[in-house]
Amino acid sequence: MRRLLLSALGALPAALRAAPAGLNGRAVRGGRPGAAPDDGLSGTGGTAPAPDRHRPSPGRGRGDTVRAWTELFRVSALFSVPGDALAGAAAVGRSPGRGTALAIGASLCLYEAGMALNDWADREEDAVDRPHRPIPSGRISPSAALGAAGALTAAGLALAARAGRPALAVATGLAATVWAYDLHLKHTKAGPAAMAAARSLDLLLGATATATAYAGTGPGPRAPHPTRLGAVPPTGPDNVARAAGAARSPLAALPAALVLGAHTYGVTAVSRHEAQGGSTAVPLAVLATTTALAAAVLATHQRQRPGEPATPGLAATAPGSSYRPDHPHHPTAPAMPDLGAPQPGTYRPSHHATAPALTPLLLTAFTGAYLRTAGPPLLHAALNPSPPLTQRAVGGGIRAMIPLQAALATRAGAPGSGLAVMALVPLARSLARKVSPT
Repeated sequence: MRRLLLSALGALPAALRAAPAGLNGRAVRGGRPGAAPDDGLSGTGGTAPAPDRHRPSPGRGRGDTVRAWTELFRVSALFSVPGDALAGAAAVGRSPGRGTALAIGASLCLYEAGMALNDWADREEDAVDRPHRPIPSGRISPSAALGAAGALTAAGLALAARAGRPALAVATGLAATVWAYDLHLKHTKAGPAAMAAARSLDLLLGATATATAYAGTGPGPRAPHPTRLGAVPPTGPDNVARAAGAARSPLAALPAALVLGAHTYGVTAVSRHEAQGGSTAVPLAVLATTTALAAAVLATHQRQRPGEPATPGLAATAPGSSYRPDHPHHPTAPAMPDLGAPQPGTYRPSHHATAPALTPLLLTAFTGAYLRTAGPPLLHAALNPSPPLTQRAVGGGIRAMIPLQAALATRAGAPGSGLAVMALVPLARSLARKVSPT
């Protein structure tokens, strides 16, 4: 797994300069792209080729105001956010709960804060390169955009605080990364790395908030204390699986976070050429990275023993290994106290409805959707590095985060969460026809 990731990341040119991308991969502008025609071959006809579609109308009515804010916030890219928390919850072996919901709310607020702050920071450049954007066109004032960024950041941190102090710490790091990127880092070589870190932290926020809530150190259901219940060591596999899941650290989500971060790095690198075009090597390198990431997700799942529940993250038991720490009769299995009655949302891999046979099929389908969404636009951008096709490659990379999140959740043993994430795809595609995600 590590070799695959290192070889994939090594394919990216070392001389890449910072790509100015918002949390969704938005680029600094250096030119004025023309309107992008529909590209039927890439399958990305639903991605609005901003900026020439949907120019503002002269009116200043309520509808125009709403339209301006939806453009500022790039609402079509919002659907790439909830999957981070769901994949993080799956990686720590928990079903989505109250902590997961709080993490999703915090992520959405911080994401939109980044969008508003990005346009505020780029208002002078936009006045030259994209005068139709909400701020330079006068539909939204700079002070209103900056105020929205501050208010949304505060709201995101408040929601994270309700999930517990560990979640607040992760959310604070995420907010700091977003503000540092928009105000300075996107103009430096650290830009792509900063965006990769933001996505990784977003997934870790979901993992931390979910694990904290179930551990009883933050809001959410508390596990009964075993000594108060007079519990004895478990005799059934359900209790052992439940106890093992309770002991999982949020760090179990780190491999999945790194995969999502590597994808984000590639999208950000491509977005550097979104306005000017002209790069062939970068889309090809990112296409190689995308393929390697998909292969890594599938390969680690195939190394599991037949019928064995998926383990969190991307680590798998070696082929032929007889070590089954989750088996109650294994000689090295530790004696674990009974945690009492199952708590709401407790992860129970041995009873997952779709785990035995359907999980591998769903994982393959989700990974294929990831490649299908991100791959063709990258190839077309490499063959014809024009601004319109480069914009489509960036839009495809943003939307490809959704099936990647679904694949990571399914790989961690939560195909239900994967299906829930994939249900966002048609919504994202439909809204992208009206509001560009870039």
